[in-house]
Amino acid sequence: MITGIGFVTAFGESVTATWDALTAGRSAVGPLRAYDTGPLRTRIGAEATDFDPARFMSARTMRMSTRGDRFGIAAARLALGDAGLDKDALGIRTGLYLGGNKDVCDLDPLIAGIVGIRDVDGESSIRMIGELAPSVIPPLIYVEGLQSAVCFHVSLMFGIRGLNAYYAGAADAGATAIGRAMRTVRRGEADIAVAGGCDDATTWWAMSKMDGLGLLTTHNELVQRACRPFDHDHSGAVLGDGGVVLVLEEREHARARGARCYAEVTGFGMGNESVRAPGSTADGRGLVRAIDRARTDARAVDGVGTVDQVVAHGSGTPLGDISEMRALRTALGSDVDRAQITSPKPQTGHLLGAAGALNVAVAALSLYSGVIAPTSNFEKPAVDCDLDVVAGEARESAPGNALALARGLEGQAVAIGLTTAS
Repeated sequence: MITGIGFVTAFGESVTATWDALTAGRSAVGPLRAYDTGPLRTRIGAEATDFDPARFMSARTMRMSTRGDRFGIAAARLALGDAGLDKDALGIRTGLYLGGNKDVCDLDPLIAGIVGIRDVDGESSIRMIGELAPSVIPPLIYVEGLQSAVCFHVSLMFGIRGLNAYYAGAADAGATAIGRAMRTVRRGEADIAVAGGCDDATTWWAMSKMDGLGLLTTHNELVQRACRPFDHDHSGAVLGDGGVVLVLEEREHARARGARCYAEVTGFGMGNESVRAPGSTADGRGLVRAIDRARTDARAVDGVGTVDQVVAHGSGTPLGDISEMRALRTALGSDVDRAQITSPKPQTGHLLGAAGALNVAVAALSLYSGVIAPTSNFEKPAVDCDLDVVAGEARESAPGNALALARGLEGQAVAIGLTTAS
């Protein structure tokens, strides 16, 4: 059961702030303001400008973490609070599974130090490195730069000592973390699992990398209308900051303590496109395998077979959108016509390592509330994208079963099956 949800997005740091914005069709995308975007082709994104990490962690933790890590730490704290769990309820029977697209430490202080280690002629000086490095290079820079640092911080903060893992990647990372957490609980290896993803996708480092891959829209003038999943005028993704963490709990454990259950995770599947990155096959064969495996997994548990809702990867890239729709047609067959499709990315931005976790959370909230948030900017279907995309306004349809999808930059594909809590 999903008993807790923690959101840190450009909309704010609560379930209500993000969910209300999604269902109302609001967008957090705007011009990037944290640095000079002149060298970039894409200069818009969904920045979490009002996020204050001091509300969620100590100054020491902040010194040993990156901005993306802090999103994950805060989201974990919010998720556990939402679930009504404190440190005393956790321990060796609690698992921890997180994912992200983290590459390096915070580069700003490192660059400042490197600039300072130069002779008068501007050349780098080995002698000055020896003399000044201890004072100009941050002493914890290696610890801060570890990809799995967020797992350390969350584990230490809450005393989580059970099975754990960190997954590196894009949207697939956070979704994989949730799928693996579900398996851990299902196998009886944990009563509770904390799982999700985090990323500071609008930073200069992440933006420059993604900008160079050609996956982002260059229609900066459209701002909030730039990311257009499945639409005829789709031209690429827009990035956003965020952390999304869920609390997964064994059914009877949750019931025994009277926990609120948003939804039940029933299936988990993975596949790979096996093509040169970044890209996917025209038929989305990896995603087909992921969906097939997730549905088979779900049926093996409780007979769930139909799909009422799909929270799609829906990044707004032409090849990605078309191949995703084709994959849904292949995997769902005749059931595809009843699937109501949505994507939150035009509103929150593509959260990279947290994007897959966001999709699972959105699916859970739809099942819990009976409301499906709209896909912003969907006006005219692109080629082969004429399935039932929820557009315009939120739809009250009380879905019973859902799929949350996520895709990576190197062809990875993940599908998570959910059903209403019972």
